[in-house]
Amino acid sequence: MQRKFVLMTDTGSDLPESYYIDHAIDCVPLGFTMDGVTYGGDDGETMDVKKFYELLRGGAMPKTFQATPAQALAHIERYAREGKDVLIVSFSSGLSGTCESYRVAAKEAMAAYPGVKVLVVDSLCASLGQGLFVDYVVKKADSGATIEETRDYAEGLKLNICHFFTVDDLFHLKRGGRISTTTAVVGRLLNIKPVLHVDDAGHLVSIAKAMGRKKSISALVDKMVEAQALEPDDPVFISHGDCIEDVNFLIGLIKERFGERKIFVNEIGSVIGTHSGAGTVALFFRGKHR
Repeated sequence: MQRKFVLMTDTGSDLPESYYIDHAIDCVPLGFTMDGVTYGGDDGETMDVKKFYELLRGGAMPKTFQATPAQALAHIERYAREGKDVLIVSFSSGLSGTCESYRVAAKEAMAAYPGVKVLVVDSLCASLGQGLFVDYVVKKADSGATIEETRDYAEGLKLNICHFFTVDDLFHLKRGGRISTTTAVVGRLLNIKPVLHVDDAGHLVSIAKAMGRKKSISALVDKMVEAQALEPDDPVFISHGDCIEDVNFLIGLIKERFGERKIFVNEIGSVIGTHSGAGTVALFFRGKHR
């Protein structure tokens, strides 16, 4: 059934470009600066994600930037001029000001184009958690639902999108203010790996610690067993910071516990990767709660 409105999201969702094209989604590119050069956004340079992680491991210090109201408005106006309604699924407001930029732009667009609806859903999600959320929203939109019905469905679903992840290097969490310097130093010395999730406010929160890499990855699956509310057709999404061998280990654990499932894997993009670092492994699925 034909979709009745335009769907928009941003690259905080870490979906591949082919997904946005195949599902007719307008994707607002977020970006970062490194060594005085701007990458991403609507006009910045491009950088291969593997090159990005190579530089990150070498000590590069990128800095991310959010979408601006002007950037968001430019994307919305592509459709508002044609009288098309737009539903925006935003990167978590708990991690970026991008959602507020969408809200400002939506008000401007509706004032400039009377009769056009521009609705914003704060996903409270990040990386492929946002990507998984978008995937559910796409299916609802393509079922013939109105923009309001799809918005209401999304609002009711978002706190059931579970995010569990672990990082290999605590430095980037420390730099972003997620953990203290003392915690980072002690963690490195003792090989302690944190297990984190994204809470109901869309913030990153540490919920457990594990001794060593494999135990921290196993802990992700333990959390999945506790929280999941998966139907047979529900997919599981995994994103990673250039560490596919660890992803394969994680997939093996999931299959041991849950059997064969639809599992989608993609690399964590540069914007999220700036804050999580190389070696991050993240697991996303529909659950009873976050």
